[in-house]
Amino acid sequence: MAVLTISRQVAAFGDEIAAATAAKIGYRFVTRTDIERRIVELGFPAEKLRRYDEKKPGFFASLTKDRDEYLDYLQTAILENAADGNVILIGRGSFIILEDLPNHLAFRFIAPDEIRLERLKREFNWNDRQALKRIQESDSNRLGFHKSFFNYDSTNPALFHLVINTGMLDVESAAVMIAETVKSTITPEKETAGQRRVDDLLIGQRIVNMLVFDYHLNISFLRAGIKDKKVTLQGIADSTAIVDRAMAIASSELPGYTVESAISVVQDFKAYPH
Repeated sequence: MAVLTISRQVAAFGDEIAAATAAKIGYRFVTRTDIERRIVELGFPAEKLRRYDEKKPGFFASLTKDRDEYLDYLQTAILENAADGNVILIGRGSFIILEDLPNHLAFRFIAPDEIRLERLKREFNWNDRQALKRIQESDSNRLGFHKSFFNYDSTNPALFHLVINTGMLDVESAAVMIAETVKSTITPEKETAGQRRVDDLLIGQRIVNMLVFDYHLNISFLRAGIKDKKVTLQGIADSTAIVDRAMAIASSELPGYTVESAISVVQDFKAYPH
């Protein structure tokens, strides 16, 4: 059971290679549409997706609670799919969300601008100006998305196990390379450890969702880290009473786990302007 994540430039054949790889090794390919659908199913309003989905939020959108809710739902959707294993996930910061899974491999596809320009012109019958605008907007949005939500530079090659230039390799050759990488690097031991880790991450995310969406606790930037049966809640609250409530709920929901708080209490803290 391996989990593959794909980061790609526009017109670098990311979706095509992901689909070809999935067919070659018998994995599920989770598309952009699949993730969007699951985010909405979990409770995020469909009409608000365009403000956040794989783009840097605008100034006011970045200051609303919707931003954090989108991230919680996104992480839930990514972790759910990763927990099933034998899956390829594309975009949405999945390579960051899953970065510490032992059975995770992250790939990035790039191509020279002039090649991407010609591909877009052929695909959409665009002129140079239209194709260049699409490249610039896409590159800016994807860089801004990863900076805004994860504080990562998605163009940094050190974040990936393999960066493939599709200006030099075709779809089939890239798919073969990925399949061989999976075969040679993912061991049964990594699969077992990866399954344990993703299960912990999913438990942590579901506790966060419960505290925020079901109990409506006013804790900003809430996260739950889990390691060795210990849960650590992190975030910012404006009273110790809210922290105590969160601790009590998490302890009740996770018998057998030790729950501790690293939540900062800041009196009169307001994460979002009114």
